[in-house]
Amino acid sequence: MKLKTILLTPSFIILYLFAQAQVTGKVYYKEGQKSVPLIGANVYWQGTQEGTATDNNGSFSTEKPASTNVLLISFVGYGTDTIVVNENNRYLEIILTKTVLLDEVTIGERNSSSTYARLDPIGTQQLTGEELKKAACCNLGESFETNASVDANYNDASTGAKQIKLLGLSGKYVQMLTENIPNFYGLATSYGMEYIPGSWMNSIAISKGTASVSYGYEAITGQINTWYKEPDKKADYFYLNLLGNTAGKTEINMDGSFNISKKVSSMILIHGGYDFFQVDHNNDGFMDMPSVKKYILFNRYNIHWSDDFETKIGVKYLFDDRTGGQLPDMVNPYQILIRTNRLEAFLKSGYFFANKSAGSVAFISGYSYHNQNGVYGNKLYNAFQNSIYTNVIYSTELGSSEIHSFQSGASYKYDAFNENLNDSVSLRQELVPGVFAEYTLKPSAAFTGVLGMRVDYHNLYGFFYTPRMHIRYKVTGTTTLRATAGSGTRTANALAENSYLLASSRRIVFSEDLKPEKAWNIGGSVIQEFPIGNRTLTLIADFYRTWFVNQVVIDMDTDVHEVNFGNLKGNSYSNVGQIEVQYPFIKGMDFTAAFRYNDVKQTIGDILMKVPFTSRYKGLLSLSYKTPLKKWQFDITSQFNGGGRIPSTAQNPVYYQRADHFDPYTILNAQITKYFKVWEIYAGVENLTNFVQHDPIIASENPWGESFDGAMIWGPVHGRKFYIGIRYAIERDITKPN
Repeated sequence: MKLKTILLTPSFIILYLFAQAQVTGKVYYKEGQKSVPLIGANVYWQGTQEGTATDNNGSFSTEKPASTNVLLISFVGYGTDTIVVNENNRYLEIILTKTVLLDEVTIGERNSSSTYARLDPIGTQQLTGEELKKAACCNLGESFETNASVDANYNDASTGAKQIKLLGLSGKYVQMLTENIPNFYGLATSYGMEYIPGSWMNSIAISKGTASVSYGYEAITGQINTWYKEPDKKADYFYLNLLGNTAGKTEINMDGSFNISKKVSSMILIHGGYDFFQVDHNNDGFMDMPSVKKYILFNRYNIHWSDDFETKIGVKYLFDDRTGGQLPDMVNPYQILIRTNRLEAFLKSGYFFANKSAGSVAFISGYSYHNQNGVYGNKLYNAFQNSIYTNVIYSTELGSSEIHSFQSGASYKYDAFNENLNDSVSLRQELVPGVFAEYTLKPSAAFTGVLGMRVDYHNLYGFFYTPRMHIRYKVTGTTTLRATAGSGTRTANALAENSYLLASSRRIVFSEDLKPEKAWNIGGSVIQEFPIGNRTLTLIADFYRTWFVNQVVIDMDTDVHEVNFGNLKGNSYSNVGQIEVQYPFIKGMDFTAAFRYNDVKQTIGDILMKVPFTSRYKGLLSLSYKTPLKKWQFDITSQFNGGGRIPSTAQNPVYYQRADHFDPYTILNAQITKYFKVWEIYAGVENLTNFVQHDPIIASENPWGESFDGAMIWGPVHGRKFYIGIRYAIERDITKPN
């Protein structure tokens, strides 16, 4: 009897460990010959309510229950796949096939390239690579042309600085991440959106309101997390994208992936861009947009040590040289010359412990060096920034079910700034260690609640306390409610974040020492699905309110010859409501219609007034149609921008004064794509109606005078542009072993 017990005990241990095994994998669908990650696919265990959904990379991870070893994978419009899981296949790769009718050959419904996460308690919208192909999408900043929530506009006509807005507020209140690493803040605020080429992106996740406490305290209005292509089985062996437009812009993007060994894979991404023309359509002597020369090189590695342990490392170098201002053939031209060298590196590792009680641990670290030298007429602005970020995250489930889960960790953030404006020097070091914890309650598939708290100690400003809460409740099978509340804090880099203001004769004035910006954000959304025929109409409605405890105020109204930076003395808030409808009228169609209203006000010079350059509303119509058998694709997007306020120019001479508001205007973009076996040819037009802001530069004929101002931009400064491009890919067949 003792001998039997001894012999059987290892078997019971093995069976127990397998019963508690973590099963991971990825789900794909076929797009022609290419395998594409399927976002939001349902992965659940037969006969139970336990399961999960695939993330923005098509990946999933789920705990195997003791009661079954049958895993079901499903998605609307695709056949359900059933897999019997055993101890030898804990990592799975599944390809779902589109459903067909028995009485005729039918092309399945086209998946939406922009989806809202149904299970995540944080309201998140996923933009896939297919969404990015609906426009020229030369970089991250131009990838939001078909998005209703994010606005992307140029701040000035001389430097080409790009500014995004979310919930009616500047992009500096959005936490920018690249693969969960905070990035593109400080010196990179103005041009960081151009540092990620469009063809390098695998997906973009946009969340509104305060985000998870796991990645920092900075998110006030939301978070944008960009995911690059990776050297895994679904990556192309080789990809090429060539683009040129009638404004003289040319771009080349290439990437290739290869296996170094069974455990190590690598990818090299290359970008080159050059503007051949110096365009001045409005004949004011200034280039409509700067001439840019840019090179980016990115090399990354994935090391798959085992099914439970993976490491990712990468390094990226960028050189950006832009020339703006007056045309060089002018006498004593006013020139803007900005040269940037930037280096980024990251290391990430993740380990899943063998049993549920142990959970998983992730280590994330990033480094960046940013050196920028600028000439703005007679102003010199030279600066550099060193940044280090580390984060350790431990996740586990509490007990024997997924009802209670817990995530905690510690982070460290270091930033060193050296800014020189003419003879003025500013040196600053920020050292911020922090700890955080997040508890998730999921008593059923219908309800998820998250409570998070982090505490950080800033060496200059003391303790930052960041509480956040997120709730998701699925009222019915077609109705999902979400609510969020919390705070965010950020330290201002006033000059770096607003360097475009140097393109004017205004004096830069800091009236006092600037305090950290802090705000509270509350809001919520409802997603309602209406089955209509054999398709589903999706309605998304949300409302968010942001109010500031302290804010850095940029006053351009009190004195037309100054830009005054000071702390908030009064109220500042943003109320934003949006309604969005998605419905595929016919097979192969994506259709989105949206309307957003902005009520954004701030106390400037003791008066509560509308924040300048912010449209009162935005409307969007986006239509995309892909023909059967994927031969052609047609895309058209129209943006309706409401009017807004312009800072007062009443102190200027009469001929340099401008209206105190701008009127509504419409932008129309269109594109046609022709698909071949391994080629794609696309052609399109931006700003089809040729709408441009009249006289965008004040006193352009006298840039050395006291009234010159190139930063009063509220609309497009470039007219109609035609473009043409080619995409070529050598695809990888993921059904074959490496």
